[in-house]
Amino acid sequence: MPELLDLSPDAVRVALVVPLRGPAGIFGPSAELCAQLAAEEVNAAGGVLGRELVLIPVDGGAAPERVAAEVEALVSMGAVHGVTGWHISSVRQAVAPRVAGRIPYVYTALYEGGERTAGVFLTSETPQAQLLPAMSLLTGERGVRSWHIVGNDYVWPRRTAHAVRRHGTRIAGEDYVPLGTHDFSRVISRVERAEADAVLMLLVGNDAVRFNRAFARAGLDARCLRLSTLMDENMLLASGHAATHDLHSAAGFFASMVTPESLDFHGRYAARFGPEAPPLGSLGESCYEGVLLLVALIRRARTLDVREIGARAGEVSYEGPRGLLRLHRRHVRQRIYLARARGVEFDVLTNLPPSTEDASSWK
Repeated sequence: MPELLDLSPDAVRVALVVPLRGPAGIFGPSAELCAQLAAEEVNAAGGVLGRELVLIPVDGGAAPERVAAEVEALVSMGAVHGVTGWHISSVRQAVAPRVAGRIPYVYTALYEGGERTAGVFLTSETPQAQLLPAMSLLTGERGVRSWHIVGNDYVWPRRTAHAVRRHGTRIAGEDYVPLGTHDFSRVISRVERAEADAVLMLLVGNDAVRFNRAFARAGLDARCLRLSTLMDENMLLASGHAATHDLHSAAGFFASMVTPESLDFHGRYAARFGPEAPPLGSLGESCYEGVLLLVALIRRARTLDVREIGARAGEVSYEGPRGLLRLHRRHVRQRIYLARARGVEFDVLTNLPPSTEDASSWK
C-alpha cells in the first residue's frame, strides 16, 4: 500500500489490482500501462463527476488474502472509491466479499463464471462463450478425438475443466500443478502416454511459457494441437518462435485484430509509451476496459454509491478497443475470436458463435 495517499475530495481514486510478481507478473507491466492510458484519457475528457481519476496500484500477484486485506484497508480508510484490474480468480474470491456493497468492483480477467457478489461487474470471457465453442470448432475441423487438460491448481482451471467434462468432451487425462511450477517433465510424460490429440492449457503466465517450451522440446507439438484461453502476446513472445507451433487461443481481443478501434488503440498506446513498451495483448487491454467500464458505471449513476450504480448498470455501455460494448446481468456482452500462433504473433481465424447461456449462472 502506498505510504502517503492523497485523500483529497477532488479525486476519484481507484485501486488497480494487477500482478507485479509470480507467474502472472509477466503481463503486469502492460496491464498497468493500459490502465494508465485509460485514466489519462478520462481525465483529459473532464474526469469523473468533475473530479480527477487517480489509480492506486495494488500488487495482485501476492497471496489472495494479503491482496484482499490491502484492498479492504484502502476501502475502510476512504482511500479508494472503486476497484478494477486483472488478477486470478482466487484473488477475486478473496477481494469480493471484503468490498461487497461498499464500492464498485470491475473484474477484467477471464474466469470460470458464476460470480454473483453485489457490486461486482465483469468485462471478460467465461467458458461457455469462449472455451467450449473453440473446442467444438477444433474438434470438428481438426478431428480431435480426445483432450488432455493441463492447468494450475486453483479455482479457474478446476471449474473450467468441470465445464468441459459436463459438455461431454472426451478427456484423456488431467494434470494440475501449483502456481509457479518450473519442472513440467512429469506432466509431459503423462501427456505422451495419454495419446490425446489435443491439450487444453489452463496455465497462468510464466507457467504456460515453461510448459510451451517443454512441450516443443518433447516433440509433442508435431502430434497435439494446443488450445489456451489465457495466452496473450507477452506470453507468446516469451515462449519463443520454436515453442508455438499449432498453438491456438480464444479471446475477445488480439493485438493483430485489424479494426478501426483496435488500430486507434495501438496508435495511442505507442504514442504515449513508445516503441519499447510491453506488447499489447488481451490481458492488458482488459485493464483499459476495466477503467472505462468503471467510469461509465459511475457516470450513468451520477454518484459513487454502489447501490445506485448497481441499479443503473443495465443501462451502461462504453466504447473501447473492441468497439461498443454493453452490460447484461453485470457481464459485458462481447464477440470472441479463435486465433492461431504464427511464430510470436496471432492470426485471427474466425469469430466463435455466440453463447445463449447466461455467464452469471455458469459454474
